[in-house]
Amino acid sequence: MNLDQKKLAFGKKNYRMMLLSLLVLVVGFTVMSLDTADYGFGALGLTIGPIIVLIGFIMQFFAILYAKKSDSE
Repeated sequence: MNLDQKKLAFGKKNYRMMLLSLLVLVVGFTVMSLDTADYGFGALGLTIGPIIVLIGFIMQFFAILYAKKSDSE
């Protein structure tokens, strides 16, 4: 079986979206770790960081479910 005949589960756009969402997740967790308040109870640790992480998970969800539109439609 050639590589041309073998179909991958996702397309290039899916993988790019997944990598971008992973980058957003890393940024979100980094922002949460930068909080200097006691036990992470500052604005970065409780609000901004988790919102960025949530956006990253939502992007990951859409990256997995994104399907290329077929030519017949």
